[in-house]
Amino acid sequence: MPTPTELNLHRQSRVLEIVYEDGARFALPCEYLRVYSPSAEVQGHGPGQRVLQLGKEEVGIDRIEPVGNYAVCLHFDDEHNTGIYSWDYLYRLGTEQDQLWREYLDELEKAGQARKHKPS
Repeated sequence: MPTPTELNLHRQSRVLEIVYEDGARFALPCEYLRVYSPSAEVQGHGPGQRVLQLGKEEVGIDRIEPVGNYAVCLHFDDEHNTGIYSWDYLYRLGTEQDQLWREYLDELEKAGQARKHKPS
């Protein structure tokens, strides 16, 4: 799996830009990263236990902490900081962004929730 050569946090637009050694470049909104956190709090402890995250449209990242040579821990400004984002997982979030974002919006709709802002 490719590893990142660049990791840039754009605080104002709330986007984490990642460039991988294979040339792949992803612009991942903080909201997207937060609602798909790999933490047990979000993913649950087994298949089908993912917890829908609500009201994360304005979430930002305060700090990015390296975890060895294989991952980062994202410290969100809503105090969430327990997800370890491996390079593989971030790559997957990038390549499957359109599909996963649609799934998240569908889950919100099924739960009778609406985003405050239109997706960017």
